[in-house]
Amino acid sequence: MAVRSASQGPELLRRLLRAKDRIDAASHERWPVRRLALVSGVSEAHFARSFKQAFGLPPHRYLLTRRIERATALLRDTDQPITQIAFQTGWDSLGTFGRTFRDITGHSPSACRARAPAGSLGLARVPGCVVRAAHRPDLTLAVSEKRRRQGDLKLSGTKPRSVP
Repeated sequence: MAVRSASQGPELLRRLLRAKDRIDAASHERWPVRRLALVSGVSEAHFARSFKQAFGLPPHRYLLTRRIERATALLRDTDQPITQIAFQTGWDSLGTFGRTFRDITGHSPSACRARAPAGSLGLARVPGCVVRAAHRPDLTLAVSEKRRRQGDLKLSGTKPRSVP
């Protein structure tokens, strides 16, 4: 997943991976750029720029991806209430969770839960890491940009379609 550039030596990449690993291990926690930069031992601006260059996503967007990925797994594999899943995966508000989840996945959390579980799709024998990677949300655009584009489509009267 890492895209190494000539300006990023192995030491910087190790530091960035350290921050990425912390996000992966505790995606439910708050991870402002300042905290991630401290973990990496570099300045905030250098961290944000280098993280995006190395992994293709800004740190906040990567964190959203991990949270939505975890929430999707909990919705699919457990009977926990959606509110509990929202707070367990790091959201402060159920409304923000639902809106962001729908913006990223195209489905509401309850619609996601209603879809078939992974086991019934014949994925039980596929390694979990492969299934998670295949179902990882695509956040090449910021959520606010996706909303803006969908709003523009509604105003123009064209039929909304999937926005990349």
